[in-house]
Amino acid sequence: MDGIERRISARSFARLLGDWRPPDGRGLADALTDQIRLLVLDGRLGLQTRLPAERELAAALQLSRTTVAACYEALRDAQVLRSRRGAGSWTQLPPELAGAGPVSPFFPLGSGPGSANSLLDLAHAARPAPSAEVRRAAAAAVVDLDAYLCGHGYDLVGLPVLRAAIADRFTARGLPTTPDQILVTAGALHGTALALAALAGPGERVLVEHPTYPNVLHAVATLGARPVPVSMGPGPDGAWDLELITAAVRDAAPRLAYLIPDFQNPTGAQLDPAGRERLVELARRTGTTLLIDESLAELNLDVPAQRPLASYGAVDSPLVLTIGSASKMAWGGLRVGWIRTSTAMIRRLTATRASMDLGGPVLDQLVTARLLADLDSITASRRGELVEARDHLLDRLAQAFPGWRPSHPGGGLSLWIDLGAPVSSRLTVAARRRDVLLAAGPRFGVDGAFERYLRVPYTLRRDLMDAAVDRLVLAWRAAPGGDGHGEAAEPIAVA
Repeated sequence: MDGIERRISARSFARLLGDWRPPDGRGLADALTDQIRLLVLDGRLGLQTRLPAERELAAALQLSRTTVAACYEALRDAQVLRSRRGAGSWTQLPPELAGAGPVSPFFPLGSGPGSANSLLDLAHAARPAPSAEVRRAAAAAVVDLDAYLCGHGYDLVGLPVLRAAIADRFTARGLPTTPDQILVTAGALHGTALALAALAGPGERVLVEHPTYPNVLHAVATLGARPVPVSMGPGPDGAWDLELITAAVRDAAPRLAYLIPDFQNPTGAQLDPAGRERLVELARRTGTTLLIDESLAELNLDVPAQRPLASYGAVDSPLVLTIGSASKMAWGGLRVGWIRTSTAMIRRLTATRASMDLGGPVLDQLVTARLLADLDSITASRRGELVEARDHLLDRLAQAFPGWRPSHPGGGLSLWIDLGAPVSSRLTVAARRRDVLLAAGPRFGVDGAFERYLRVPYTLRRDLMDAAVDRLVLAWRAAPGGDGHGEAAEPIAVA
């Protein structure tokens, strides 16, 4: 224990569990065990959280106490739960994971050296590095590094050469920008967390699209702020209901709104120019800060790229903060991102950052500056590869799962799929037993929403994607509520 007492009430736990019951009503204890195990391994249920007593949870779920007791006993046998007589039961990692370092709330098992070669990762929407370009940029950056070695190496706002390169990129995309409007961060998520820390506090409301990027929901919760979800939809392709967003801003008065207008994660939707203009006007009229995530903006595949949202009347406004990253365009291993906003807001963010860290790695920034100079050729090559990968996955899914309804995004890295039944978490468990790693639909929502949905990236190599789809067919037949009749519960395969 870390000294922090975490509890979850029976009512909150029931809501977090979502729609977990098998459609035939049989095997309730096994199904509940699988769902709780998945919540722990996915990070949706925090470690060292005290669960409700058996009697309380049984009442909240309208189950017999015997069923809940059998579930808790199975979780103890799997060492996902530990109990102390008269004190309660707490979540924990099973021993095969406990020594492997902290568990990601998004992807618990990792995919780097040391992981099982048979694992197929459909949890991360990320591409391998463009190796030749990264090696070339890294070699040049090592030479560039000589000019910085005589200094202390700390820089809260980022290296001038990288800030200038980012500013030039914004200007070329239709948003005039100067280097002093740029703050370099350790990736897009770090920039988002920094903006949240500077602009929102515990108990304050943050408007989010629903579904949305799960790590931002985690960041909002960690801050103690309250998400205000506004539905995208209907259907897997999604869309923004600007009237609904306007009403939510009016009624909830959120401190800020986190939005992904370019190939929204996970739906892949793209906001049109009129919608961007309306959002800027809404921000100006209500004083609501817009936190705009552009991580996927330059991954348009077969639709035109849109100008940055801030170009629609917020060139120098502190009410629009644009988040960007090299991770999706180049390589996630660089961990370099940025915030673009007014110079006054940059100063405010820098002051907040001083209490969190002292700047990013110099060498990574130099590599990124070199890559940005070559970004047009990198993205052109990647677009062709991604179009082929997206279309191939759509074809395979149409053949293997005719009842599924996937999105048809014009850009980005993944499909958002309507499974036709609320079985996403159960499918995730069945797939993991076959060494396919998925992010269940509820990861992208609040309070267990989106059990009918699944996000599937098209970022695997073709032969690996084919193998993953073949395994998904078996998992779908085995998952309760899928095409087959389900299978008996068994321990989740962990590597």
